[in-house]
Amino acid sequence: MLRLLAVLCATALSACGGGGGGSGTPIEPPPTITGPAWWGFGRDAQHSALGSIATQDLNRIAWSTPVDLAPQYTSGGELLIHYGSPVISTHNTVIVPVKTGTTGGFRFDARSGDSGALIWSANADYVLPEHAWVPSYNLTLIAAGRLYAPGSGGKLLLRDDVDSASGAVQTAVFYGAANYAAAPAAFDATIFINTPITADTQGNVFFGFIATGTNPAGLVSGLARVGADGTGSWVSAAAAAGDSSIAKVAANSAPALSADQHTVYVAVNMAAGGAVVQGGYLLALDSSTLTLKGRATLIDPAAGTRAWVSDDSTASPTVGPDGTVFFGVLETNLGSHNARGWLLQFDALLTTVRVPGGFGWDNTPSIIPASMVPGYSGPSSYLLAVKYNNYLGVGSGDGLNRVAVLDPNASQTDPISGRTIMREVQTILGPTFESGSSGPVKEWCINTMAVDPFTQSVLVNNEDGVLYRWDLATNSFTQHIRLTSGLGEAYTPTAIGADGAVYAISNATLFSVAK
Repeated sequence: MLRLLAVLCATALSACGGGGGGSGTPIEPPPTITGPAWWGFGRDAQHSALGSIATQDLNRIAWSTPVDLAPQYTSGGELLIHYGSPVISTHNTVIVPVKTGTTGGFRFDARSGDSGALIWSANADYVLPEHAWVPSYNLTLIAAGRLYAPGSGGKLLLRDDVDSASGAVQTAVFYGAANYAAAPAAFDATIFINTPITADTQGNVFFGFIATGTNPAGLVSGLARVGADGTGSWVSAAAAAGDSSIAKVAANSAPALSADQHTVYVAVNMAAGGAVVQGGYLLALDSSTLTLKGRATLIDPAAGTRAWVSDDSTASPTVGPDGTVFFGVLETNLGSHNARGWLLQFDALLTTVRVPGGFGWDNTPSIIPASMVPGYSGPSSYLLAVKYNNYLGVGSGDGLNRVAVLDPNASQTDPISGRTIMREVQTILGPTFESGSSGPVKEWCINTMAVDPFTQSVLVNNEDGVLYRWDLATNSFTQHIRLTSGLGEAYTPTAIGADGAVYAISNATLFSVAK
């Protein structure tokens, strides 16, 4: 975003130089469609964002609904908030996280994917942790049809059978329901969930939390696990990293799981502010015991010093089909790489560092089967779809903002830094100029794209207020639809419904787009 440098410098570095309770009357019977679910952020626990159904044409806005009832715009008309991804059941119920107040307050609405009609709604007692850009409020579905949502005091809100108009919201507490019940006010005041929730196929869920003060359970900031049987466990971020300077799990960064689900990957970082870079690690933990299996210090590959793991980013680990782990960071000295950061990649135990990608800031790469790019003859069975902005006025940034397909196993020279980076298989420039008919273009306001292998295309959202279909066979935008007039905003997710409808967020509104 054009305001990226000023916002980040203001928040960090001198180096810059209960759930329950309805909120609406159910009016729609349960849906009858059966199709592939969209389980949470990045669709699955590997954050591949890889769809399993052909998307519908981008012909019309089928329906829309607010995701923020009181959006707070900057004086320049921008919206610096990360909105959570909708989750979509196999029967095409779309559950939408909604911010209800100016500084917080949340609920989640279940709507018919076909019409947008309300099926049920529940209030959440979740309280936001301290923040600069408003962090995301994300939900997760598990295969059994149970929905998980963050609640106050580090507890989870859960509801079974999300397709049914009737059902109660229950709670699960990773440090024990009896402990919470004995001192709810103490926990609500000190314990805050600060990441999306990630679930495995067995119904075990993982999330980060922060502890801002002493509490009756002796919790300190870390990673929590709630088993499918309700049993909870946790590990402190500092202890897991073996570094007392680590403060917490990085805000907004969803844990990821290996394909065999035996390893959970989580980013941890130092506290924001002060005169040092907000550095951190990527950790590989045993998904059952939360014991350490591997650790990588997150390094700026150009500077050779600790990269910046910003709490204003939503970058989350992505696990490739071969077990390679990808994670985006900012450069040590903001602006030295035009605030593009780097996409780091590691082997499964984080012991081998491989060639980085040329953009990592607030970016969770999406998995592209190599067969989606006709004519590709490189060494990789899969490629990566990434945001590829080049922020105007930051370092040497020219505002020629692109999206890109990268090859993680091939390399080229980075024209900005001169370093070796992942090869650009193809890139495409944003289609809307900031002004006039040449020069800088509007930015890509995405944190994860939705990939449709059936049409060889990627669904991608832009700050010009338009949703685009990026056809990889022709490297062109073959379809588009205007959602809003556009605005500068923090990055938003895209998703695919069980019927192939496409979901995107623009100006505090979720849009369902269909043929």
